[in-house]
Parts: sequence; C-alpha cells; structure tokens
Amino acid sequence: MASRSDSITVDGVEIAVRIDEGAVPTLVWLSGFRSDMAGSKAEALADFGRRSGRRVVRFDYSGHGASGGRFADGTIGRWADEAMAVVDRFADGPMVLVGSSMGGWIALLLALRLQAAGRGDRLKGLVLIAPAPDFTGRLMEPSFTDAMRIDLAEHGRTEIPSAYSPEPTVITAALIEDGRRHAILDTDIRIGAPVHILQGMRDPDVPHAHAMLLVDRLVHDDVVLTLIKDGDHRLSRPEDVDRILSAVGAMAG
Repeated sequence: MASRSDSITVDGVEIAVRIDEGAVPTLVWLSGFRSDMAGSKAEALADFGRRSGRRVVRFDYSGHGASGGRFADGTIGRWADEAMAVVDRFADGPMVLVGSSMGGWIALLLALRLQAAGRGDRLKGLVLIAPAPDFTGRLMEPSFTDAMRIDLAEHGRTEIPSAYSPEPTVITAALIEDGRRHAILDTDIRIGAPVHILQGMRDPDVPHAHAMLLVDRLVHDDVVLTLIKDGDHRLSRPEDVDRILSAVGAMAG
C-alpha cells in the first residue's frame, strides 16, 4: 500500500502527518507525552496496517517530532484540537483510535467530541495503551515539590527529570491549568464504542489503579482490560506489541 507524508496547519503551526493508504476502518495513532509518530509502537502499527491492508494515520503534536511549534507552548486542549483537525482531514470513514499514555487521554477527548457533535458512528472503537487521562492533575501535580510549585506560581514553569530523555521536561502552569479544564475522570464517561485497555502492572508512571479507575468511569461502554503482570509503561517488548496489534486487529474487525 502507498505511504505518504503530508501536513496540516492548526493555529498557525504546521502539524506533520504520515498516511499509509488502505481500507477502512482507519487506524489513528495518538502518541504519548514527549513521544512521536516514529516510535516503535507507532511504526509497528503502520507495519501492521501495510500487512493487513488497513489505512493508518499518525502525526506529531506541536512541539513534538517533525511538527512545528514549541513543546512548552503545548497544552492538552491544543494537542486535542490538533488531533481533531488531523482526524477530520485524513481519517476517512470509520476509525479505531489507538492512544498511548497521554494519547489515551487525547483519544477519549476525541471520542467525547465526536459524540457531542453527533458523529459517534465514526468510532469503531478505542485501543488504549497505559492510558493517562487527567495525568497532569492526578499523577503529576501530587509529585511536585514545594520548590516546583513556587516556580510554577512565580515563573509559570518548572522542570522535571525524564526517565526517557537526558533533557528535563518543561512543565508549564498553562499545561496544568488546561489539564484541569479537560479532566474527565471526575464523572462517568460515555464513549458509545468498545474500548480495550492494555496496562502494565509494573508501570512506574501510570499505576494500574489508574486504569481501573478509567474502567469504572466507562460504565456505559463495552470495556476489556488486559493487565500485563510484568509490563512497564512503554509496553514495547515484542510480546507487548503483539498483544496491542491483536487488540487493534480484533477492534478493526
């Protein structure tokens, strides 16, 4: 199947997109925080699409990967807007949203937006990998030191060490405040489509109790939760990727 690069401009920022042509439902990859569409799981999904003849759309949020903009200017709402623009432009017909970590939060926000707009029939389902909805408030904020809270209040930003990069991650007050506005775990969530969650039980970033809370909130939907006893946050080992692709294949039908 043909593969091509494209882009779309959202709020003056060029968003890089990669499309592998194929049949619907379209598989839409939504990366995690500080991750991009060239990651191993995203590449595995694209390869799966080529082998199975499925259309795959992936992209980089602003400030990530091949897209323009600064990471420090990003917020959950902004990245969700970019994801919505990509879906509207490039994901023809029904689709399966495949979201990793923060991408799971973005996937849920997209699903809620589509339902609110009367377009929920476009959702074939969601596959969420170590999903991290509300991570800015529920997982990140509680770990802030007093010094970090002072930095946020006085300078509008602070830094946290990253286990995945030698460079610290810049966290802005805007990111935290916007995260509160887009929080979804305080009430029941209605997606209107099946959801399959894959969660490692040795995940140091998103504890499996967080996945259980999400399951509890999805009271109206068909939800499958796969707990991987020795799985970490990335779930990028070959056996983890096989489980992910199996879930995607079953969801796509």
